[in-house]
Amino acid sequence: MRMGVLGSGLAAQTISARLAELGYDVMIGTRDPEKLKGWQSSNQRVKIGSFAETAPHGEMVFNATNGAASLNALMMAGEANLNGKILVDVSNPLGFSNGFPPPLKVFGTDSLAEQIQRAFPFTKVVKTLNTVNARVMVYPQEVAEGDHHIFISADDPDAKAQVTELLRSFGWINIFDLGDLSTARGTEAYLLLWVRLYGAMNTSMINVKIMK
Repeated sequence: MRMGVLGSGLAAQTISARLAELGYDVMIGTRDPEKLKGWQSSNQRVKIGSFAETAPHGEMVFNATNGAASLNALMMAGEANLNGKILVDVSNPLGFSNGFPPPLKVFGTDSLAEQIQRAFPFTKVVKTLNTVNARVMVYPQEVAEGDHHIFISADDPDAKAQVTELLRSFGWINIFDLGDLSTARGTEAYLLLWVRLYGAMNTSMINVKIMK
């Protein structure tokens, strides 16, 4: 299966490398291919392309771009190149112009995931992995031996099921189905707490476990 990963930051690099490790045909999309040349030297199985090249390459596509610029990046990827495909949105709409902690640019009555779905109505948007750091996204067993939860939100049940299967291949044991895509408002808002936990605990290798 071919995978496309949009973005050139740590999350995009980490997801791309893990997908290649699992045997997928992976292309990472970036505005600046030169930025990834050094990284690619140790990840030679991952191809580098533009956004507009990476979106058609992937049978499933990850949005790992900066949340504040995600809509623009996806427009550059091309609506026709995303139509009918699953788009796994791992981004968060954080604004860093005023330093740390960053505020959310979308909050409360909307979410970035829903904005993406409205802009790309024929794409199957699935929100997940945005509540942990890049390493934990794809190696969850490195925190508490995997005994913690990741959340998933989507309107399309088949898309959700396919992404759930992929999450299990990453090593996720506990996958909490929150419901439709509007529930992404909660997981994106959770980042306000996550950054405080990161500051208080002095590590990003953290996550939560749901108990009752």
